Amino acid sequence: MTARVLITGAARGIGAAAAFAFARKGARVVLADLSQPEATAEAVRGVGAAEVQALACDVSDAVAATSLRDAVKETWGGLDVLVHCAGIIHEAPLLETPVADFDRVIAVNLRGSFMIGQAAISLMTPDSTNPPRIILIASDMAYYGRETFSPYVASKHGVLGLVRSWAKEFAPGILVNAICPGPIDTEMLGAANMSAEWRQKELAIPLGRFGQPDEIAAVATFLAGEGGRYFTGQGIGPNGGSVMP
Repeated sequence: MTARVLITGAARGIGAAAAFAFARKGARVVLADLSQPEATAEAVRGVGAAEVQALACDVSDAVAATSLRDAVKETWGGLDVLVHCAGIIHEAPLLETPVADFDRVIAVNLRGSFMIGQAAISLMTPDSTNPPRIILIASDMAYYGRETFSPYVASKHGVLGLVRSWAKEFAPGILVNAICPGPIDTEMLGAANMSAEWRQKELAIPLGRFGQPDEIAAVATFLAGEGGRYFTGQGIGPNGGSVMP
């Protein structure tokens, strides 16, 4: 059966790269993003996907998450792979961070991971021979922390908590892992989200460069494929050496 893959945050960055990577493998792909990612979906259709759909979804909204689940169920009857990439970042000193900004980061990054993961798992048929896969995008910052990014770090640390808990709850029938990227060349590293000082600090890692979205997408397709059958509860770190557990 052709894999049925749901990718959130799919209009750009890591999510878009994942959509192309799974499409090239012939998967059926739903691209979900805050604004309907039809332009990305149209491009993805040209690279080999069995089927591509684009759906608008605010992952921090419970009604939207339920609607996304229902749309996938109606179209495909179930789901084989979730790659949850939707997320936001916030840089500010703690004493200059309003509670509303903290709440927004937690709502998108952690609450969204919980709701989208819950929705995806409800659509999966556990199978210890060929288990469905849940893949959440966390961050290298979840391991080492970072000043002036405390809401983001807390949210991504929480994502790892979800992964470890779900991995134990649903093994061996569903495999649950996180990808914890280092600095990746996406809009998230742009001036609207991170200061020039911190972008420069991101380069102070052994490989001395930003990673590319397709390098993260390659990890997602690995975890979703035959090579990922013995991984669960893990945080995989394509990070250029920023974290060395």
